[in-house]
Amino acid sequence: MSEGLFDLPGAPAPARGGGSLADVDHTAAPLAVRMRPRSLDELVGQQHLLAPGSPLRRLVEGDQPMSLLLWGPPGTGKTTIAAVVSHQTNRKFVELSAVTAGVKDVRQVIDGARRDLARPGGAVETVLFIDEVHRFTKAQQDALLPGVENRWVTLVAATTENPFFSVISPLLSRSLLLTLESLTDDDIGELLTRALTDERGLNGEFELAEDARDHLLRMAGGDARRALTYLEAAAGGARAKEASTIDLETLETAVDQAAVRYDRAGDQHYDVASALIKSIRGSDVDAAMHYLARMIVAGEDPRFIARRLVISASEDIGMGDPTALGVAVAAADAVQLIGMPEARINLAQAVVALALAPKSNSVITAVDAAIADVKAGKIGPVPSHLRDAHYAGAKKIGHGSSYQYSHNDPRGVVAQQYAPDVIDGTDYYTPTRRGGEAAYADRVDAIRKILRNRK
Repeated sequence: MSEGLFDLPGAPAPARGGGSLADVDHTAAPLAVRMRPRSLDELVGQQHLLAPGSPLRRLVEGDQPMSLLLWGPPGTGKTTIAAVVSHQTNRKFVELSAVTAGVKDVRQVIDGARRDLARPGGAVETVLFIDEVHRFTKAQQDALLPGVENRWVTLVAATTENPFFSVISPLLSRSLLLTLESLTDDDIGELLTRALTDERGLNGEFELAEDARDHLLRMAGGDARRALTYLEAAAGGARAKEASTIDLETLETAVDQAAVRYDRAGDQHYDVASALIKSIRGSDVDAAMHYLARMIVAGEDPRFIARRLVISASEDIGMGDPTALGVAVAAADAVQLIGMPEARINLAQAVVALALAPKSNSVITAVDAAIADVKAGKIGPVPSHLRDAHYAGAKKIGHGSSYQYSHNDPRGVVAQQYAPDVIDGTDYYTPTRRGGEAAYADRVDAIRKILRNRK
């Protein structure tokens, strides 16, 4: 998702003298734009990036030229950081969106930056902000390299996608990668308080009822822009009713989303999540769908839901249906790729598949039993025929000398010892006879008979 709610479409690039998106403070601008932090000290969250001496501090306060690659969820401050870099370092700010810009646009900006650096009246440095840089093709990203490498521009590129998969290596190696984290409820709460009282915001015109505040925090899901957009809509509703307090009903009406009894930070958060997983484990697809709906409507972070489903796929289903893990991981990837509200469909598909899949906990039982034995000291030396025999002198001490290559046996299994003596013959994996695991149960019995029939 674009950072566009913080930006004014079609706004010309400001001139030297601190011009940036942060300067947009007229009353017609959206609340999220008016409340954009003007300095690093006003930035909420991302404390791991703001420590004294941190690269971001050095870039802004020391005015050291370097290019940044900002990776994080929507609404965490990527565009804000770009604006602060421009504003506090007194550089010209130019913004391109990877959704609409092409190679020609990139080259025009870089050429203009080179001319500004050579300006007779004094060099003007340029900050080039590219939103959603992962949408750029390889050719478009290649076009950025000369400007970055020669420091004709200070590139600040923002992405919600993993840059190691979506950004070319030469650009990665020439940029400082900063990872932004989702804002906490405390962070969002601080922004709401600031927006309610600050003269750039609502200037004390309204109070926010406690239950409305709690619901707003749930709906924000760590996204500052979403929180301020909802607050502004609710303030408009309260103003229309000539009310001085934004209550829960006004907020619900403004954002068209019903409040659900659900506390993301308290017992309800864990109770509903637990009920979802236990309903899946119990194969009650309808109950599981109900709890999923409660979490979605309450504004639960979809990534949290997806993580729980991935765990359930191995813990409760495992080898009963080995494809369940792939379904859950695909749903988690879809959440990252397309976001809400569409990702609710992907989550629902995963819930249905997991709830109806044959159940087996043999995988978690096996690995936990093996871990328990290791922690109890049942380790033992690796059998000599399994040890590495690729270095000089290994065979002289017997390493690998009697190893039998499994592929040379028509069965693909050779009767030889693999486990250390201390646990040789121990059965950790105990398959069920449910679903696809029944075939594995037959196979593991046959393999164990071969492996243990040693003379």
